[in-house]
Amino acid sequence: MIPLPATIDDTLALMDQAGYVADRSLATVLHLALKMKRPLFLEGEAGVGKTEIAKVLSTTLGRDLIRLQCYEGLDVSSAVYEWNYPAQMVEIRVAEAAGDTEHSELSKSIFDERFLIKRPVLQALEPSLSGAPVFLIDELDRADEAFEAFLLEVLADNQVTIPELGTVKATEPPIVIITSNRTREIHDALKRRCLYHWVDYPDAERELEIVRRKVPGAAERLAAEVVAFVQKLRADEDLFKQPGVAETLDWATALSELNEIALDPDMASDTLGVLLKYQDDIERVRGSKVRQMVEDIRKDAPQPRSMPAV
Repeated sequence: MIPLPATIDDTLALMDQAGYVADRSLATVLHLALKMKRPLFLEGEAGVGKTEIAKVLSTTLGRDLIRLQCYEGLDVSSAVYEWNYPAQMVEIRVAEAAGDTEHSELSKSIFDERFLIKRPVLQALEPSLSGAPVFLIDELDRADEAFEAFLLEVLADNQVTIPELGTVKATEPPIVIITSNRTREIHDALKRRCLYHWVDYPDAERELEIVRRKVPGAAERLAAEVVAFVQKLRADEDLFKQPGVAETLDWATALSELNEIALDPDMASDTLGVLLKYQDDIERVRGSKVRQMVEDIRKDAPQPRSMPAV
């Protein structure tokens, strides 16, 4: 079993090992969550790398990744467990054919763990030879408040109650990562059970390092200009949806696939659908606006020093 990082610097190194460019504040709260065995609640805009943190932990620590993707209408049967009704009916028919019709015995027989279909929450509480799994509860803000309330028992006591079987408790708490895009507020009762961190857009230097690592085939000039363009969009433009790091990587990859070595205004306009996901945003930026932004980026870029005359 791979040991947990002993220090904040070890946590930074662990994330760096998986190609995740983290700042020290994120590494600090992640280290504390691992040390204190507390869930980590991550909020931030879509595409800033919240989900990736759970994947990095799973990869670097050699733990299973169990993902619960939240959505409106998510309930216990989809998230926790349900009974295998067809198999239970077969069991009942077999018992009846054999003359075993004692109600209490039959109930005990059909509500047995062998008929239990385990969903992500229950799977996350099971022991594993590789250590407690990484349990990702992704986009919790998309789930209903009733399901959020149900999670309180899981997060507080690392257990769930199945009426027919009793309480199932984890022998070792899973590493819980909860993400939210803040489409609605999450209740304080849940937040109190977690450590909290806001994952913001990276600054230009960190975003450029991310592009270098994730899109190694992109020319250095293209990578720098793509990052500068995206940073300028976020700072200057009133967009319905600002591009996240995921969109920056997609755009850099797309332009690299088109053999671009620098940001061409016409090509940038033609490929804005990779970076921006709403037509109003694309129309606001494309054409002359893109050209002006590219010119400003090159004007602001540091110029190479000229060689002294001999």
